[in-house]
Amino acid sequence: MAERSSDRAFLAELKIPVHADFIPVAKMVAANLGGMLGFNLEEIDELKIAVAQAFDSIQEEVEQLWGSDDTLLRLVYGSTGDGITVDVEAIGPSAVRFPAPPRSKVRPAGPRLPRPALTPASVAEKALQREMIRLFVDDFRQQVDSGSGEVRFRMVKYLVP
Repeated sequence: MAERSSDRAFLAELKIPVHADFIPVAKMVAANLGGMLGFNLEEIDELKIAVAQAFDSIQEEVEQLWGSDDTLLRLVYGSTGDGITVDVEAIGPSAVRFPAPPRSKVRPAGPRLPRPALTPASVAEKALQREMIRLFVDDFRQQVDSGSGEVRFRMVKYLVP
């Protein structure tokens, strides 16, 4: 997924917890940057829908991979000569460093709950989520590697002249 830095210009980077309360923040940044780049209102709405779908999809991937709330999403917004890119990457619990709670409030770690097995219905739901994203952007790529714990999406939306 790496591109040469000359292929696009950096616009913004956002790191937020993987929690539904932060979806509006990611959508607002996408909308503002899309407006700055000249997208019309319909195209901005499509970009916001794609960002929200990607957020939901990655949230589910993270729960399956790590079963943890200590995950961040890193969204990198970039400008191509004719559109916008949004790279979304999950940063797992091992890389996230939250301040340790005071010693008096530390609870002993309990047994980890088993992760739910993938069912045909959950696989179909994931495929549907990916197709929803594809409806609203012009290019969508995904990288989900449970072995390394990498979860990355790239969305590209082009300006229509």
